[in-house]
Amino acid sequence: MNGRVLLFGATGYTGRLTAAALVRTGLPVVLVSRSADRVRALAAAMAHLSPDGAEPAVATADAGDPASVRALLQSPGDVLLSTVGPFMRYGAAAVEAAIDAGAAYVDSTGESPFIRWVFADASPRAEGTGARLLPALAYDYVPGNLAGALAIHRSREAGAEPARIEIGYFVTGGMGMSSGTRASMAGVLVEPTYAFRNGRLVTERAGARTAAFTVARADGPPRVLTGLTVGATEQFTLPRLASSLREVEVTLGWAGAWTKPASVAGGVGDLAFRLPGMRAAARRLLRATTSRATGSGPDEQQRAGSRTLVLARAFDAAGACTAIVRLDGPTPYELTADLLAWGARMCWEGRATGAGALGPVDAFGLDAVLAGCANAGLEAGA
Repeated sequence: MNGRVLLFGATGYTGRLTAAALVRTGLPVVLVSRSADRVRALAAAMAHLSPDGAEPAVATADAGDPASVRALLQSPGDVLLSTVGPFMRYGAAAVEAAIDAGAAYVDSTGESPFIRWVFADASPRAEGTGARLLPALAYDYVPGNLAGALAIHRSREAGAEPARIEIGYFVTGGMGMSSGTRASMAGVLVEPTYAFRNGRLVTERAGARTAAFTVARADGPPRVLTGLTVGATEQFTLPRLASSLREVEVTLGWAGAWTKPASVAGGVGDLAFRLPGMRAAARRLLRATTSRATGSGPDEQQRAGSRTLVLARAFDAAGACTAIVRLDGPTPYELTADLLAWGARMCWEGRATGAGALGPVDAFGLDAVLAGCANAGLEAGA
């Protein structure tokens, strides 16, 4: 029996965009925030988006009070959608609540350490209760999962088994960051991350390597885009789709001309963190300089100037390129809201298969993810 979709963190920047996307669907949505006044005001502002003109239901909960989060879930048919970050500090309560209830969980995280915790630590417990955990079901990292799965599919159509997948995330036209994104990225910088190399997950600092992608342009010569390596969901999920994979590399190309200098600087920082007490000191400084008072970000006009570009390449064991995939889509923040709303609806309809930590293709199948992304404006090239 279907339950409700509970949007935790509804009054934050990403939360507000996601609330609008959810209310438009007509699903039984509950907007959840720490502040009763703010969430009631948001619900009133969202009423005009609802198909029946009614205000969505509201509730209060705080990640600092796990019992209040657990109280939100009334049945295994509920879907808990969280946009509360930084997830390494505030994300565990929602995951644990979903596990306890055997419910579906979706979030907007892009934080590598949190993703690793969900897949490595929380997943076995979720399998035991039947909970479905779908972290990072947003701009990061649904497009890369789709592009990588398409690259695997196209390689096999050409008669080749892929041994390596490279994925690059880029934004064209420039992009402002929300306060929540900045806080999350700051937290990632002081934590070790991971890579999938030689057929296994290994610990590695963010930006340990760079990768370059050549992009054709209709109005000029090809452009070379470079990204920094990051831990994502693809390192966990793509090897499930192709046992032949020995390496999965995911890069973010937001730094532009500063990509290589940022990689070098990251190496210097990693050496510093090896000194006794340095990483702990950095964590304390981070907590002191980032607050939970998030909620600001680029306005509609600023978002309209940016576009999503995601690229994937597959290689066989001999190093020959066997497939190239390009995805183009809308601004990352609006894409995130639409993907979260789509993922929540799929879970609410009972279309997520399996239990434990899942990627989008694991949970819904390639055709459904392709269709869902297309409905959100993310299109795959030939």
